Amino acid sequence: MSRIRAAYWDPDGDRYGIPTFWWRGAPPGYATRRQLRAAGLRPAGQPVAAQVLWRGVGGTRAAYLYRVDLARPKRTATPAQLRAVRAALTARRTCRICGHERPYYIPRSLGECLTCADPATFPEEEAA
Repeated sequence: MSRIRAAYWDPDGDRYGIPTFWWRGAPPGYATRRQLRAAGLRPAGQPVAAQVLWRGVGGTRAAYLYRVDLARPKRTATPAQLRAVRAALTARRTCRICGHERPYYIPRSLGECLTCADPATFPEEEAA
């Protein structure tokens, strides 16, 4: 089944409110967020300029398009932001019970590393 549907062709925006194109039918100059990110750009607060509609699983799917000429370069993280991310990731690998940094993220369901959570490493408690 073809993804192209004439019902989704509305380049003037009369039917859907914004210019609407079918699958792979958008003219040059428009891009999705993912396409902008791959090109090193960001939407920079601009409103949605157009959309692509197609029939998919669960009904009609939509992808919003932004104008490439209004997009700006992606911002880079500052050294302080990078340090904060690094510290947060280290905290996720550090066990709060034994204090060791593990090569994996501590499961939130356990709240401790796998070594501390393993009941085989502890002597069995005697029944009272």
